[in-house]
Amino acid sequence: MTDGHFDAAVAARYDETSASMFEAASIDPVVEVLHELADGGAALELAIGTGRIALPLQRRGTPVAGIELSNAMVQQLRAKPGAADIPVTIGDMATATVEGTFSLAYLVFNTIGNLTTQDAQVDCFANAAQHLRPGGRFVIETGLPQLQRLPPGETVRPFQLSEAHLGFDEYDIANQGLISHHFELRDGHYEKSSVPFRYTWPSELDLMARLAGFALEHRWSDWDRTPFTSESEKHVSVWRKG
Repeated sequence: MTDGHFDAAVAARYDETSASMFEAASIDPVVEVLHELADGGAALELAIGTGRIALPLQRRGTPVAGIELSNAMVQQLRAKPGAADIPVTIGDMATATVEGTFSLAYLVFNTIGNLTTQDAQVDCFANAAQHLRPGGRFVIETGLPQLQRLPPGETVRPFQLSEAHLGFDEYDIANQGLISHHFELRDGHYEKSSVPFRYTWPSELDLMARLAGFALEHRWSDWDRTPFTSESEKHVSVWRKG
C-alpha cells in the first residue's frame, strides 16, 4: 500500500470532495453502532484519514487511536478541534502497531480495498486481532462489486455522472481488481485521478477473519442494521475475537 493516492493536494480537498459523507445523516449511525460495539473500551481506527468518524466517536465517549499511512491526511486531522486527544501512528494498517489493547478495531468507507493484494488484506485482519482484547470486535464497511451490472465483455461501469464529477469503475475480474477513475471539474477543466482497489466478497472476508481468530457476529446492509440480502450493495460486518 502506498500513500501516493492521498498526497497533500488530495488531503487538502478530501473533506470537500467527500462532503456528503461528512453530513450528520452519514456519520451519526456509524458512530452509534461503533460506540455500542466498543462496549465501554477504546477503539482503533485503521486508516483514520482526516478524522471523519474518529472525532465524533471520541466526542461520543469512546476513546480512539488511529493508524494512517498518509502524513498529509493526518495534518488535516490535526487542524480540527479535539484531534490532539487522538494518538495516530503513521504506517500501513496491515502492519503498523499501536500501544495498548482495544475492544474495537474498525475500517469504514471501502478502505479494506485500498490494500490491493489478498496477502495484505489477510495481514490487516491479523493486525487487527493483535490489537484487540479477547472478545473484541473488528468491523468493516465495504461495497460489493457490481459485476452483475456489467454487460458481457465490458469492464467499465459509471458510478457518478454530474457536471462537477464523472466517476467510472474499471474492473479486472480475473484479479479482483478495480480502479476508480475520477474526472473533477476545477477552474474550467477536468482533472483526472485514479485509485486502485482490490474488491472482496463477504465469504472471502469471513475466511480471512477465521484465519485471524475471529468469528462472524453480525452482517448488515448498512449502519441502520437492515438485514444483508442478495440485493445489498454493501455490507457492514462485525467479527468477534475468540
